[in-house]
Amino acid sequence: MLKRLLVGKPLKSAENDGQKLNRFAALALLSSDALSSIAYGTEQIVVVLVALSSAAIWYSLPIAAFVIILLVSLTLSYRQIIHAYPHGGGAYVVSSENLGKNAGLIAGGSLLVDYMLTVAVSVSAGAEAIISAIPALSAHQVAISVFIVLLIMMMNLRGLRESASFLMVPVYTFISVITLLIIYGLFQILTGHAPFHATAAIGTAVPGVTVALILRAFSSGSSSLTGVEAISNAVPFFKRPRAKNASSTLAMMATILGFFFVGITFINYWYGIVPEAEVTVLSQIGKAVFGSGFMFYLLQFSTALILAVAANTGFSAFPVLAYNLSKDKFMPHMYQDRGDRLGYSNGIITLALGSIVLLFIFQGSTERLIPLYSIGVFTPFALSQTGMVIKWKREGEKWFRKSIANISGAFISYAIIAILFVYRLADIWPYFIIMPILLFIFYKINDHYKNVAEQLRLAPEVELHDYAGNTVIVLVGNVTQVNIGALNYARSIGDYVVAMHVSLDEDLKKEQEIEREFKQHFPDVRFSVVHSSYRSIETPIVRYVERVSNRASQQNYTTTVLIPQFVPNKRWQNILHNQTSLRLRLRLATRKNIILAIYSYNLEK
Repeated sequence: MLKRLLVGKPLKSAENDGQKLNRFAALALLSSDALSSIAYGTEQIVVVLVALSSAAIWYSLPIAAFVIILLVSLTLSYRQIIHAYPHGGGAYVVSSENLGKNAGLIAGGSLLVDYMLTVAVSVSAGAEAIISAIPALSAHQVAISVFIVLLIMMMNLRGLRESASFLMVPVYTFISVITLLIIYGLFQILTGHAPFHATAAIGTAVPGVTVALILRAFSSGSSSLTGVEAISNAVPFFKRPRAKNASSTLAMMATILGFFFVGITFINYWYGIVPEAEVTVLSQIGKAVFGSGFMFYLLQFSTALILAVAANTGFSAFPVLAYNLSKDKFMPHMYQDRGDRLGYSNGIITLALGSIVLLFIFQGSTERLIPLYSIGVFTPFALSQTGMVIKWKREGEKWFRKSIANISGAFISYAIIAILFVYRLADIWPYFIIMPILLFIFYKINDHYKNVAEQLRLAPEVELHDYAGNTVIVLVGNVTQVNIGALNYARSIGDYVVAMHVSLDEDLKKEQEIEREFKQHFPDVRFSVVHSSYRSIETPIVRYVERVSNRASQQNYTTTVLIPQFVPNKRWQNILHNQTSLRLRLRLATRKNIILAIYSYNLEK
């Protein structure tokens, strides 16, 4: 009942095509991460620069220009990937096919972690925006973030189309408000209503500025490009023609993102805004342009909303990536299962739990999460661009012209990775521990599936074995309707039936009563008693079953263990009874040459 209320009624598999998205809905669903990053992208550049001097803020303008160059390069490249790999998969599929399985797993593993960071960073930034408007909530940032994660998880469990419908309001409200902010801000500048308050003029020599500082600021600002790859991962979500719709949506997203990033960075420079504790740069820009009235609070509200729902990009892309890894047998097969609403529910829940863990580890600090966020996304960027260059070269004709965008994208991506490695190693070192562990897990899972397939594969000639008979062991506690039904069934399938009872040393009198009652009903069935000195019944049962099984196999008999259990009329009533049957099944399931069977007796009230 609760599940139906929260998730909704199940959808038929035939309704899957009806869940596909048009460009308008897909832009809301898949671009919220990239678009929302302008709320902290410019700030991350400025935070690095003002560590030296507020006069260095003017360097944010040329840095923003290089970020736009990278954005153009990545957009062109991912449009190529969408058309070359219309079934989705993005960096993982491109890297696996063109660079080998190791490169593919590094790309896939990086993106899995990155999507968790996407959710953690987005909701943390959303919580910070809420706190900027309502400072009294500053002590509850982690709690607010966790609540937002759970809310978005539930929304995604309700299905793709419902998620997109819900996201249209915050995403398009944010796009409208930021567009108005930039246009109105530029209008005030051009009309002279916003005097020049920059901390330093363009070209001013600032003592202490080094290449290292500029590179660190560039790597931080490049975090604005995270989420660009999400559309290439989720091509199957689009209506037909999928590749065309996906590439058009990517172009729309990149255009909006570029306009926002340049506009916010320039207005921030012109107004001379310097980062402050507990007040975001975007919030300061909003107050400078709009004042403290309705539009300022609408900006704060829409920013908080899109930062919160930006996590949805991770919830859209992570399950698809997990599906592809699972299909290649590098993740558990459960990630291929669709839920009641046709979404990959296990991937959605896993992402939510992983993100909540990260929020507690980093205490919801966006600044601490951003460097890990960057290395997690630029590694797949670099690998996918390299993979596309190799693909074009392998295909031959006009390969260099096709790969210009990929070459430039790969060069800048590798440069950012090098910058992060040299200048932000203290912040990104967990990545170099997490990735080897992930790769180890991937290969252990893959080895397991290979071993299972090898052992289950039929030989050219199937050997049939004729057993002489079947020994059935029925586990008997008290003589009840459950046990009587189980013994009647055992006699119908077994050539030799044994009723086995475990007696605790302090219950000898009860043992005699049970045996006497049993013999009244089943005088022809052997009643075997095993004593337990340590109040445990599982271990004596396992030992007894193994002894019987060994003797039975010598006589070419199978051994079946029949476990009687009663099923309460209502599910909640299960907690009122011990789970002996479940524990026995778990213990006996690991024993060879033993067939487990359950006899269920359903209670009516």
